[in-house]
This record gives sequence, C-alpha cells and structure tokens, in this order.
Amino acid sequence: MERKIFKLDDTVRMRKQHPCGSYHWQVIRMGADIKIKCRGCGRVVMLPRMEFEKRMLRVEN
Repeated sequence: MERKIFKLDDTVRMRKQHPCGSYHWQVIRMGADIKIKCRGCGRVVMLPRMEFEKRMLRVEN
C-alpha cells in the first residue's frame, strides 16, 4: 500500500460522513497519531496514522 501524502493544515475528504453531515476534515496535528478537526461542527478526533490513511480519500484544495 502506498503512503498517502498530506501535510499540516490540509483539508482532507474521508470515506465516511461525520454525523453532522460533513466529509471534510482539517489536519491539525501530525505524528504517530493524526489529529483532525471536522470542518462542519468543529469536533476534534485523534486517529492512529495507519487508520487515518485507510479512511482518507484525498486532499481537497
């Protein structure tokens, strides 16, 4: 599996919709875990890097 390229403050589209209705998240912390913030409601979630890369579809500009 190829590593997906993303950087801090990128807006990414995830596979599953958040309960608020948004698919778009902002990357706010990177490391072994990735912290993302929902662009719809502002909820912050932390995921292990491998799980995040599986759930991420693409970087939105």
